[in-house]
Amino acid sequence: MQLDTERYQRLRRRLVSGLRQKGITNERVLAAIGKLPRHFFVDKAQEAAAYEDRSLPIAEKQTISQPFTVAYQTQLLNVRPGNKVLEIGTGSGYQACILALMGAEVFTLERQKKIFDANSGFVYLQAIPAIHCFYEDGYHGLPRFAPFDRILLTAAIQAIPKTLIDQLGPEGILVAPVGGANGQRMHRIKKEDDVVVDEFYDQFSFVPMLSGKKE
Repeated sequence: MQLDTERYQRLRRRLVSGLRQKGITNERVLAAIGKLPRHFFVDKAQEAAAYEDRSLPIAEKQTISQPFTVAYQTQLLNVRPGNKVLEIGTGSGYQACILALMGAEVFTLERQKKIFDANSGFVYLQAIPAIHCFYEDGYHGLPRFAPFDRILLTAAIQAIPKTLIDQLGPEGILVAPVGGANGQRMHRIKKEDDVVVDEFYDQFSFVPMLSGKKE
């Protein structure tokens, strides 16, 4: 069983300090990142780099996002305790755990069966009752559990599907990187009195969001 040592806790405090210097101001986001052992979510060979502010490889040629990116998206999402959040792209499970630590009930979708199965055996992730994992195509969302207060996409999409916007509840917020291989802008979609407002923010580079489920 992995341990959360004083060394790792010290490295997390340094990471949080660095994120604050880079412009992350939401103290609840920073507190969650400061609490969650990121080294639990990477391969043993990557543990030494777990608290560097960079993405790291995980299974199936995917990555665990850079901590700044996680903090940036989560800050834009403006999660409140009790919010019902749909996450498209479980990946390592790190982002889902950040959301759960902030008091959200998280419905997270993963299209790759091998990653989904690995997460089903990940004791730390399964021990958090507020996280519900599904093997699904993210383009369809999770209509049987809609509406959601918040929706988060962790991969780049060319255009946000109406299917997902329709699953956003009143006063809901959706955050997604939108664009192609040359880079994306972070967008925040808000539903305000049935009017959809699209805000856009900084440039990022995400892996593309793919359709369908992969065995």
